[in-house]
Amino acid sequence: MIKEFETFHGAVFARLIHKTTVPLTFESFPTPDNASYVINGKTGIYIKYSSKRLSPWTFSFQKRHQDEMLEMRRKFGEVYLLLLCNNDGIVSLSSDDVKKILNDTHDPVEWIRVARSAGKMYKVTGSDGDLPYKIGRSDFPQSVLNSLVEVRVPETRIFSWFSKSADKTPTP
Repeated sequence: MIKEFETFHGAVFARLIHKTTVPLTFESFPTPDNASYVINGKTGIYIKYSSKRLSPWTFSFQKRHQDEMLEMRRKFGEVYLLLLCNNDGIVSLSSDDVKKILNDTHDPVEWIRVARSAGKMYKVTGSDGDLPYKIGRSDFPQSVLNSLVEVRVPETRIFSWFSKSADKTPTP
């Protein structure tokens, strides 16, 4: 039998895989909650889902959930909280976004609420504040994929016609 969380987590993996040409590897981050994964050994994701059909969707966070995300951030530098709003969409929040709505004091239980009107963006609020901007339906998976791509600066060769060395040739 397929567990409900496996179906929702599969939606995350499918979106990530189908929206990139970069090879991806996934590992589970060892926790009892089956909610944490590491992509390409460098970016953490923490997945929560709501099977509620319509907006608003509320996600509860026990202290251990926030502690786990903090541990992943310390280990990998970046962690994304992915909130699956049933079949409506996936809200991707960076670690910095999460800290705006759930502060550094990890209370025993806190919450995040996601709301969206038809044709609009997601409004995200939490126990400790509101996200000052809205999240678009298309922000995921691009936000996570951007964290995986290393920016490579092409090697630059400098050529001078006035160089004393005769063996240098211009490069395009």
